Amino acid sequence: MNPTTTPPASSATVASWKASRFDPLWLDTDQRPQPRESLQADTSTDLLVVGGGFAGLWTALRAAERKPGRRILLVEADRLAEHATGRNGGFCEASLTHGEENGKQRWPDEYETLHRLGLENLDGIEQTVQKYGIECGFARGGVLNVATREHEIEYFKPGSEGFLDAEAVRSMVDSPTYLAGGYDPIGCAVLDPARLAWGLADACESLGVQIAEHSRLESVAEEGDGVVAVISTPEGHRKVTAQKLAIATNAFPNPLGKSLRHLRARYDTVPVFDYVLATEPLTEEQLAEMGWDPSIGVADAGNQFHYYRVTPDRRILWGGYDVIYHFGRAVKPGHYDRAETFQKLAEHFAETFPQLEGIRFTHRWSGVIDTSTQFCAMFGRAYGDRVVYATGFTGLGVAATRFAADTMLDLLAGEDTERTGLEMVRKKPLPFPPEPIAWVGIKLTTWARAREDATGKRNLWLKTMDKLGLGFDS
Repeated sequence: MNPTTTPPASSATVASWKASRFDPLWLDTDQRPQPRESLQADTSTDLLVVGGGFAGLWTALRAAERKPGRRILLVEADRLAEHATGRNGGFCEASLTHGEENGKQRWPDEYETLHRLGLENLDGIEQTVQKYGIECGFARGGVLNVATREHEIEYFKPGSEGFLDAEAVRSMVDSPTYLAGGYDPIGCAVLDPARLAWGLADACESLGVQIAEHSRLESVAEEGDGVVAVISTPEGHRKVTAQKLAIATNAFPNPLGKSLRHLRARYDTVPVFDYVLATEPLTEEQLAEMGWDPSIGVADAGNQFHYYRVTPDRRILWGGYDVIYHFGRAVKPGHYDRAETFQKLAEHFAETFPQLEGIRFTHRWSGVIDTSTQFCAMFGRAYGDRVVYATGFTGLGVAATRFAADTMLDLLAGEDTERTGLEMVRKKPLPFPPEPIAWVGIKLTTWARAREDATGKRNLWLKTMDKLGLGFDS
């Protein structure tokens, strides 16, 4: 496949998605829990966690497991799993560094440790799912990476152990676009991300954690040996006095960035939109003809890449490729439903799986990713060791958020651990610049990365960004 230019829209591909439901597949279920009530009164707590996505839920759960009886309050401005957590593809990858290449380039001396910690972290997620009986379709079948352009074949090192030629790749998942690939059998699981989040919330509450939805952190300030947070709810403002505070708002504004003292937090990441389609359920015969084990996820090798997998009810979830940034770091309701991108995804799907001609997409949706210049999580502190935050997961946060949760708890406790000693944790990457520089730089980088996909050549702009340690990715 060479989808660097999308062919003119055919009536068939337009029809394949136009009637789809604009709603995340994972959230479109009568099994979604009813909203929890908002914070009803002023209160005090040992640990306040802000954010009801994976990062916040893992932080609350790990804190409760580490120290039973600790008073923990988690607040979410919207509903649990409403944003990135409930809108991703359900790939739970071990990598903490957005892949081997990025990790080795940025932290060559630490990469082996980071790789081991990532696998241990994925093991921990699997153990948690089993321990609390979380029914989220967890299946650790690994990930198949594929080359769809001639120049991408070299990425998989022909002749090396683990290299798969076109015939070998197509024996695992049959597509005429596959030219080569590589298979990692242990570094990735697939799951239903919303059900994992809902299960984590139930586990938290079973250990005494209080969870309040529709409760937004507006401000935070020092008070005594702790902090005081102002939380807005539909019923009014509440005051929370906490000894420690962990902020896990990810792509959404970090309240610390409102103050000059912590201005840097405003520029740590930029929000970008990622788009997804999901097909109607396939028949057993269709899946068998493709040879696809539903526990295996697939991703192609481009900078603008697709990720796709089979859901527990036999749909194909097909996402990625376009990464859309809006001027001024804007996240607006009108940005979520982008016909141009959904059409492009439908065209690429038809090219990848021509044997599924005529299949329809039942769901389309998008979500906001918190992109950092180092392509993976970063950590920050405020008010001494009383406030920490993690952000910048750059599209690979389903598993990495658990590692970030443990790291934030180490930092809040003032503990020197293997995690807190990592350069990845101790040093923050360069932030994104203010507008209009950010807009121009991101647009130029996006163009250059697409051109590299088409030609296989990395131009001067990308090489310069490499030397500066800057990047932009989904």
